Amino acid sequence: MLLSAALVVLAVPVLLWTTYLAVLAVLSWGPVPGCRDPLPSAVELTKFDVVVPAHDEAAGIAETVRALVAMEYPADRRRVLVVADNCRDDTARLAREAGATVLERCDEDRRGKGYALQYAFDTVFRDAFADAVVVVDADTRVTANLLRAFDARLRSGARAVQAEYRVLNPQASWRTRLMRIGFTLFHDVRSRARERLSVSTGLRGNGMAFSVALLKEVPHQAFSIVEDVEYGIRLGLAGHRVHYAGEAQVFGEMVSSEAASRSQRRRWEGGRGALAKQYASKLLGEAIRRRSLVLFDLAADLLVPPLTYVVLAALVGTLAAAAWMRFGSGSWRIIAPWGAAWMGLFVYVIRGAWLAHVGPRVILDLAWAPVYMVWKVVLATRPGAKNRGEWVRTARGGEKVP
Repeated sequence: MLLSAALVVLAVPVLLWTTYLAVLAVLSWGPVPGCRDPLPSAVELTKFDVVVPAHDEAAGIAETVRALVAMEYPADRRRVLVVADNCRDDTARLAREAGATVLERCDEDRRGKGYALQYAFDTVFRDAFADAVVVVDADTRVTANLLRAFDARLRSGARAVQAEYRVLNPQASWRTRLMRIGFTLFHDVRSRARERLSVSTGLRGNGMAFSVALLKEVPHQAFSIVEDVEYGIRLGLAGHRVHYAGEAQVFGEMVSSEAASRSQRRRWEGGRGALAKQYASKLLGEAIRRRSLVLFDLAADLLVPPLTYVVLAALVGTLAAAAWMRFGSGSWRIIAPWGAAWMGLFVYVIRGAWLAHVGPRVILDLAWAPVYMVWKVVLATRPGAKNRGEWVRTARGGEKVP
């Protein structure tokens, strides 16, 4: 009797996680929430500074800058600013030759993307050219409509906007094929639903835009390894939500090797875990005090573990409940909540696979999921080097991991 009760109690958090994900999947159905420009065409378009923080990105910075320069937007209403931050290679020269304005920064004590962005934003304020700032990573390609999508949102009243973030090289390995589905789940399924709920879609670090007025009101003082998530939380606490411009996309290159993936995953998940400890209870408390769905959803987003761990928890719980039913005195009521959790997971993953347009290949791709799950669990049990936001460049393509 005691074990039966324990199995039901343990199912509660898993069921809450999967119900939350399933609800988002259902709400994501239908076209991307769009934005009709409410202003006459004679109104001047937004002026943009497109900021590209870069650290030793000589291998791909020129192609990224060329893609940004080629966007369909008046040339006199946008600039491309590359921050060559503590670079030891030809990043600055190649970016300049490709058409960017280059800001070279050397500071051995304050290193990392957050500091590079702060340096760029200070330049934006000083030059007073732009009405808004767009942040794009140094290994990114963008759709030609990126600035027009941001312009429409900003002129409709938005102050922070996030484009859809996709994988540039999904066919590089089985890991990147799984990441394609994972990115669609995390960046598109969730964001579509949140836009419909009029809550904050959150920031993804790549393909995000802010009005200059917002950056002055809520300074970008986020220097953790997941500075994008941190700043999105601070915006929510300040009363601002991030809007979703899903009709525009940015494509980031993902790592395909095991060693590089190991480094990247540790940083991403370790950073989100640290933010959950720091902000989750505060967000929940403020959500109740202010009766704010925006803050409640930001807290929920932090409290839901990575999908791998949700699946693992559901698997272990289901096996334990099934064993107790078979060899003990448990009834079907014990396994019912675990079955409901699997239904929620099914709805969520199928919706992501559909939006990722992976076709029948998805069956083969998802067959690698158990391998990926075991790899992540083993990775989580190994001690890793601490990182407080400094640049840790992930090797890509055929590069060697240092």
